[in-house]
Amino acid sequence: MSDLAARYGTPSPLRRRGTVLLVVVLSAASLGWLAWTAFFHATPPVESALSSYEIISDNEVTAVVQVSLADSTTVASCRVRALAEDHSTVGELAFEPVDGANRVTVRTERRATSVTLLGCTAPGQPRPR
Repeated sequence: MSDLAARYGTPSPLRRRGTVLLVVVLSAASLGWLAWTAFFHATPPVESALSSYEIISDNEVTAVVQVSLADSTTVASCRVRALAEDHSTVGELAFEPVDGANRVTVRTERRATSVTLLGCTAPGQPRPR
């Protein structure tokens, strides 16, 4: 061991403390960012779910969308799409929801067989929920 120390030198205690301190700071910053990201994505300003839909006629469907807004000042936008038997889009509606149940009517080009909720977004919310 003394031959290696004589040849290459001994590690500096100051360098070792600096490396440990740098690793601790970077780890703390990474964990803080991870916690913030998890909290931000776990508590979106608006969440929605399609409760039910009804085919009224060849040119009209109604849907009930349950929306949960973070607070009463949140302005959101939701989008509902009506699909035909061949899975093509025959109608689509964007609307500004209120907190709770939202009954909307979608006009269609031809008879729809299903309705899907594309989701709701609020300013600063990157993806529909």
